[in-house]
Amino acid sequence: MPVLVITGTGTEVGKTVVTAAVAAAALAAGRSVAVLKAAQTGVRPDEPGDAEEVARLAGAVTTAELARYPDPLAPATAARRAGRAAVRPREVAETAAKLAAEHDLVLVEGAGGLLVRFDEDGGTLADAAALLSAPVLVVAAAGLGTLNVTELTARELRSRGLDPVGLVIGSWPAEADLAARCNVRDLPEVTGVPLLGAVPAGAAGLPPACFRASAPRWLASRLDGTWDAATFRGREAG
Repeated sequence: MPVLVITGTGTEVGKTVVTAAVAAAALAAGRSVAVLKAAQTGVRPDEPGDAEEVARLAGAVTTAELARYPDPLAPATAARRAGRAAVRPREVAETAAKLAAEHDLVLVEGAGGLLVRFDEDGGTLADAAALLSAPVLVVAAAGLGTLNVTELTARELRSRGLDPVGLVIGSWPAEADLAARCNVRDLPEVTGVPLLGAVPAGAAGLPPACFRASAPRWLASRLDGTWDAATFRGREAG
């Protein structure tokens, strides 16, 4: 799995913190890691973006960012409003492939959900994943409403011949409500995609050393971690 594409079921579901956790776990396993943010929106030139946040939390990763636009909008819209060139899926794929030649693992983080448009031709993260023949990790919310959007994302991936390698809950609450506890069992059932981890809410606020030490416990072995889905389901069922 030299390239792993990470998408969310929408905005603010925890893509960046999950990307950081996957990077930290891979680093702890002795792998070299690069993180590519295809299109960064809503961040000024002098502000750290998502790739820099991953590096802050995870440690010694190579970071790359193809474009940055100031408005917090879909990349195609933000590029148009800024009067700048849009990011094309082929650029994403070519950059990821170059990074993969020099690293054990390349994490490509999307913007928003799977079908958010990068350019005026309708290019998306899904198109970049197809060009790379890369598996896709889906970051989902924990609570009410997540089943529908997560199933739709998994269906869209499969309809394009892409491999949804797993799901990770991007922000698991300290006090899980009934919907969240049920979703731990229901998400894999409705999507047909294994649950590969759950990152606790507020993880990005941990000291980086603590984040790095804890990250493998939040992720399954497929992602270089020690998290066990069966144990987690049993613990949260009550």
